[in-house]
Amino acid sequence: MSDLTRSGDVSFSVLDLVPIVEGGNAAEALRNSLELAQHAERQGYRRYWVAEHHNMPGIASSATAVVIGHLAAGTNTLRVGSGGIMLPNHSPLVIAEQFGTLESLFPGRIDLGLGRAPGSDRQTAHALRRHLEQHGDDFPDLVAELFAYFHPAASADGRESTRVRAVPGEGLDIPLWLLGSSDFSAQLAAHWGLPFAFASHFAPDFTIQALELYRTMFRPSVFLSEPHAMVGVNVVAADTDAEAAFLATSMQQQVLSLMRGRPGRLPAPVANFDDLCSGEERAALAARGRFTVIGSPATVAVKLDRILRETGANEVIFSSSMYDHSARLHSYELAAQVMTEWNLSVRQK
Repeated sequence: MSDLTRSGDVSFSVLDLVPIVEGGNAAEALRNSLELAQHAERQGYRRYWVAEHHNMPGIASSATAVVIGHLAAGTNTLRVGSGGIMLPNHSPLVIAEQFGTLESLFPGRIDLGLGRAPGSDRQTAHALRRHLEQHGDDFPDLVAELFAYFHPAASADGRESTRVRAVPGEGLDIPLWLLGSSDFSAQLAAHWGLPFAFASHFAPDFTIQALELYRTMFRPSVFLSEPHAMVGVNVVAADTDAEAAFLATSMQQQVLSLMRGRPGRLPAPVANFDDLCSGEERAALAARGRFTVIGSPATVAVKLDRILRETGANEVIFSSSMYDHSARLHSYELAAQVMTEWNLSVRQK
């Protein structure tokens, strides 16, 4: 876990859903993501993660390992990885080979974040040949099997390793992260001494509880001597609060469509968003937005300070779905400036 050996600063990273906007297509989304990754590298971002989703018209990162290779090939120092691979959708051997290949191509720059959610609906899970009766209950066994392919001498739970070998993959030091939106993965990450990333950007209510559980139960391991936690934050930053609020309506419309069971492409921002939803829906969006930061740099700084102090996170990963690509680049630039200034102020105290 050498990539976690850093100063006391809070590292900041990008979580990219590779959004497909209305009127656009997947090819355009992938080009935009590469440009954003290159921009993030220049701005001092630590990691660039993409997430596995399927049957989502507005997300182009379904072939996650392929997208990671595309982004890593176009950057130089940025760590690129998954946030995450939904392991129950796959054979652990295939994931070991895919990420072993990525690590062989881009040594020292690949992260493997693992989740247990389907990343899709039930019908899509069936199309992926996922065993629906498991409900993610076999996730610990799948992680242990995956670990054994990378380190055949001993698996994560002490079992004898499999005779099947992952080539490339075997013997490579690829950092494993566990991702979650509940206490299940928090406990598992603590038990195995792995870094933990919590999806607070869409499951805010369980964030503090999961982080406390992770830290309390953490057992030092060959990976980590102490707990290391990352939190997800939605960020829409602009030069003014009013502009940021307007730009954020694209993300809000997309979440609203998802809540209504009608996922779609990322729409253009609107000036009358409140007219598009009911009072109950506005309340649900507000509750979901506890770890969503929208505003000018000054506003973002205040809100991020609260989140970082409340969570005590070692790292923060920003998700920013915006219709206008140039505005999205600018948002990540402003967020990087805020984080750089925050770290500097903490060091000076």
